[in-house]
Amino acid sequence: MFAERWPDNPGANIKDIVAKPYDKDLAAKLYDPKKPMTNRITDIGPPHYEQFFPPIIKNNYGKWKTHEILEPGIIKYTSETGDECFVVRCATPRLVTTDTIREICEIADKYGEGSLRYTTRNNLEFNVDSEEKMRALVDDLKGRKFPGGSNKFPIGGTGAGVTNIVHTQGWVHCHTPATDASGVVKAVMDDLFEYFQSHKLPAQVRIALACCLNMCGAVHCSDIAILGVHRKPPFIEDDRITGVCELPLAVASCPLGAIKPATVEIDGEKKKTVRVNEKRCMFCGNCYTMCPAMPLADEEGDGIAILLGGKISNRISMPKFSKLIIPYIPNEPPRWPSTSKVIKNIIEVYASDARKYERVGEWAERIGWERFYEKCDIPFTDKSIDDYRLAYDTYHTTTQFKWSVHTDNL
Repeated sequence: MFAERWPDNPGANIKDIVAKPYDKDLAAKLYDPKKPMTNRITDIGPPHYEQFFPPIIKNNYGKWKTHEILEPGIIKYTSETGDECFVVRCATPRLVTTDTIREICEIADKYGEGSLRYTTRNNLEFNVDSEEKMRALVDDLKGRKFPGGSNKFPIGGTGAGVTNIVHTQGWVHCHTPATDASGVVKAVMDDLFEYFQSHKLPAQVRIALACCLNMCGAVHCSDIAILGVHRKPPFIEDDRITGVCELPLAVASCPLGAIKPATVEIDGEKKKTVRVNEKRCMFCGNCYTMCPAMPLADEEGDGIAILLGGKISNRISMPKFSKLIIPYIPNEPPRWPSTSKVIKNIIEVYASDARKYERVGEWAERIGWERFYEKCDIPFTDKSIDDYRLAYDTYHTTTQFKWSVHTDNL
């Protein structure tokens, strides 16, 4: 109850709050410049989500009986009351302009009574209450194109296909990226677009990108993951570090204790600085966050790692973490051809070999990771061996193993 969460306001009732439409101008209406503390609204958090439900959702909340995917990107929900809700799902960029946001709002106002929602994979969903509105909306979305001819809001991302790729900021905004985000995702999705707008795959495939190993994206739990990796420790600008950094803070910022105070001589003058124990460094960039004189980005050292097999679903098997399969692919802007080629090849082999409803990681486990590497033509190196201290849970600990080309003739 609302009263239990806010004991200082015992008279409040969540039903009364939700019943009122959201008023974005409420704070301005209550504000009196002569008495600024009177009716002051602060620390109340975001408005309750129920205030933003379109009527079709609000009237049938908790009553939905079935849902079916009519075609890629179009879902029909049927309520116990007999009401029907049609959802049109389409892809959007992770980083959007205000012009794009205004256009999205214009579409929502025209067809969805001003409502829309984003999924956790950055898919955009419009809700309408009739098939007639849904068809008009689909025709409208298909007609919106960029000057180059590509669709602004391509419809798809449902069922046994590739969902929109969730990703981080990359070179556009983040300060510790090892690769770009938007550029890599654009290149990869161009190659996989047919799988976004179809149901050709055995099951849903979720792809994610994180531009560094801090993993702001869903890299740990996606079927295929693209991870930016640093391979060199931070460069230390000895002549600048004391002017822009607090050395104790830089030392304390390292989670592995790899940074120690040091003294160097520059132009005959001794200066305080730090040094990094490379064997301990895990290239997280936390030191650069605290100290701008310890940059981590490196043209030759930075690149991409590919992980595979993660999922959140409990279906068929329990949730799984992703496993490293390719430790390093160099950055190749602007189209990242090697990364795109590897991912498309994995998708195509998976599509031809997996059983229906089998996720990528489940397929790899069924045929054996040895066979997976062979089928996908991926070299296995010592870097692919899990050396995490609790990794013995994933090791082969019995005489049972999967067959590979090395055992085919036995």
